[in-house]
Amino acid sequence: MSLRLRLTLWYSGVLALTMLLFGIVLYVFLNYFLYDQIRQDLKREAGNSSLRIQKSIALSQKGLVVELELENRDIYSTNTFLQLYNVNLKSFNRSANLQYYNVALPLDASSIDKLRGDDDGFFQKTKVLEQDFLIYYQGVYDQSSNLIGILQAAVPIGSYERTAVTLKYTLMFWALLTIIVAASLGWFLSRKALQPIERVIDAANQIGSGDDLEKRIEYSGPLDEIGRLTQTINGMLSRIQITYLELDEAYRAQRRFVSDASHELRTPLTTIRGNVDLLEKMWKKTSGTELATPEQMQMSLEAMHDIAGEAQRMSRLVNDLLALARADAGVVMEKNPVEMLPLVQEVVRRAQLLEHTADWQVGDLEALEDAIVQGNRDYLQQLLFIFIENAFKYTPVGTVSFHASRTNNFIGIQIIDTGIGMDKEDIPHIFDRFYRADLSRGLTTGTGLGLSIAKWIIDEHGGSVEVTTRKDEGSTFMIWLPANFPLPV
Repeated sequence: MSLRLRLTLWYSGVLALTMLLFGIVLYVFLNYFLYDQIRQDLKREAGNSSLRIQKSIALSQKGLVVELELENRDIYSTNTFLQLYNVNLKSFNRSANLQYYNVALPLDASSIDKLRGDDDGFFQKTKVLEQDFLIYYQGVYDQSSNLIGILQAAVPIGSYERTAVTLKYTLMFWALLTIIVAASLGWFLSRKALQPIERVIDAANQIGSGDDLEKRIEYSGPLDEIGRLTQTINGMLSRIQITYLELDEAYRAQRRFVSDASHELRTPLTTIRGNVDLLEKMWKKTSGTELATPEQMQMSLEAMHDIAGEAQRMSRLVNDLLALARADAGVVMEKNPVEMLPLVQEVVRRAQLLEHTADWQVGDLEALEDAIVQGNRDYLQQLLFIFIENAFKYTPVGTVSFHASRTNNFIGIQIIDTGIGMDKEDIPHIFDRFYRADLSRGLTTGTGLGLSIAKWIIDEHGGSVEVTTRKDEGSTFMIWLPANFPLPV
């Protein structure tokens, strides 16, 4: 069952119940009001007649007179009928209008017995000649409170009954008509009110089928529940679109990552396989009695050297991939207070032993004195070596300089080279995995993972890095790390 139908049924049901209660209350009230007025008039007529009868009894020597003063009334002046029953004589005396119609009001023994024990009158509805009558029974008593007569005052109520029936059916008809009109109008209004929800469903269906992630729900109504729902859905759709684009970009980056990793691993494997084949051929040639020539021995040594070098290269690549995998897995880096001056001095000393053709220059490191960084010593060393090795790699001729500084609660480590530099378009991507500037491709070896690892280490330590570069003029990397400085004694 749709929400639209449920809403229509709900308020149609509420309206029907309201109309039912209103109709019942109105019908009962009008019915009571009409009959109450009739009862009062009937009771008053009977009271007046009973008073005259009591006066006649007082003047009569026989107990109960047999004539009524109302007998001489005009039969067209009133529609009230009177009948007096003499209990002792068991005789009836009727008013003139009742005699005219030759009609007797019904009187049974139970009514007589009821008045013997109770001097209060009572009303009774009955039919006389197929006509509805309301009869009031009132007892007539002597001075000893003995029942000597019963006065019956009756009035036809057929018109009132027909009015009540007409009123009942009229209320039923108008209630039914009102419910039908209200249900039709409610069906239309609910469709109009739920139209934004239908748009939400259409938009969700389009998103589910992947047709258009940029579709939004159009709504120009008030900021009610539907308006707020529409805004919430539109906001959710925007977030879904952004998330989808991010996931799509991540998927493409993952494919590039796998492709580049496969390429990087395939190169050393090809070299190792070729050198192994060469050694195998040379082994077969020298497996006899002939000794290997000096040229063959030299070739064997070169092949083994190549195998060892490529194996080391694969080992570095696997270690880099393992470090990045740990970063992706959210491995928490173990951190302790690290004194930066001894760490940097050790890195600078060991950097001299790295293979390089550029001039290595170290500036003043006094700014790092007493500086303590909450971090991981091994990863901080790896961070500095990554930037220094890159500077050596891309500076075949020129200088690579190392400087330190401090500002507020940060220490800065600056690596400056006069190498090949980069285009400004490359800067946003240099920390991406396997990314290498086009200018450097084919000129230098590397996996393209170093700067990605360096960026992860910097982020884990709450630091930042600034890059300044110009093609053919060199690059400058400024690393900022939060540090603590003990107060002077």
